[in-house]
Amino acid sequence: MNSPRLIIKIVISITAMICISIFTPWLAGCAYLTPLPKTVQEQVSDAIHYDIDGIIVYVDKNGAKPEFYSAGWKNKENKIPADPYALFKIASISKLYIAAATAKLVSTKQLSLDGTLADYLPELAGRIENAEKITLRMLLQHRSGIPNFIDDPKFPWENLPAETKGFLTFSLDKPADFQPDSRYRYSNTNYLLIGNILDKTLGYSHHQYIQNEILAPLKLIHTYSLLSEVNVDSLTSGYHIGYNGDLKEQNFVSPGGSMIATAQDVGIFLRALNDGSLLNSNEQAIYSSSYVYEHTGLLGGYSSIARYHKDIDTVVIQFVNTSGGNSWMICEITYNRILKILHNQIDL
Repeated sequence: MNSPRLIIKIVISITAMICISIFTPWLAGCAYLTPLPKTVQEQVSDAIHYDIDGIIVYVDKNGAKPEFYSAGWKNKENKIPADPYALFKIASISKLYIAAATAKLVSTKQLSLDGTLADYLPELAGRIENAEKITLRMLLQHRSGIPNFIDDPKFPWENLPAETKGFLTFSLDKPADFQPDSRYRYSNTNYLLIGNILDKTLGYSHHQYIQNEILAPLKLIHTYSLLSEVNVDSLTSGYHIGYNGDLKEQNFVSPGGSMIATAQDVGIFLRALNDGSLLNSNEQAIYSSSYVYEHTGLLGGYSSIARYHKDIDTVVIQFVNTSGGNSWMICEITYNRILKILHNQIDL
């Protein structure tokens, strides 16, 4: 006779399968329901069967040598296989570096988390609603209410602005999405403005500050602030479902989305950010009160996930050079399945 607990498990499983079949695109449903393989490489190799062009995975288990996995294409036109050591546009993972730089400058009293946007960039008073109420902390935490420039229907993805001020134009003179600090809404404009605040405070580019204070101490020689700094041949190609072409030369210069790195460099940075070796105790306390310790990234042709998993003391970085369609869902499913495999390996 079946126990009530077993019956409940069966009902939950059937319900989950029905929900997947009704509400989830069939391709993602297949990716979710496929039996879990035993190794990360098997899962990575399986991922490219679900409309993604290439995938790179970096796994750093504390005390073990880093592991690198890849499948699919670095460049599908020229049939160049995915390279786990290749450069990749990390998109909004860049925000972690800016937040760390901000914590350092707050620690040295060059900035204050309670300073307002109007204090730091007075020229924006009257151009951004509530500039006199929006604090640096709110910008860091996406609680400013400032509209996200990429949400403007006229935002020119096909011809991106060459300078940061061109991006900011799409958030100026618009009503706030909400009153400052009343709620959370992710906005790339927040980190564009933080980048501008850092530049003005430093008297030079925040990119150089990040190089000096974060990248150099960690010996991250394969991390760059801008596309203009790299040889595009070393960059993984990027593809968007429904667009016929390679997006790797699309130049996104806005702070908080412009950086390029290898999976290993991102992994080294993320572990250092989480284990306290990047920031001193005061900087760490400031950072902890201001921003998160993991991030995802999404640009045309590039999807990325960077997370540290404390329960298994493991950093897992995943890069996929496909965007659009159901690709993000496939990315998340693949990442979560890799995490299950890593947990299973520990339990054996």
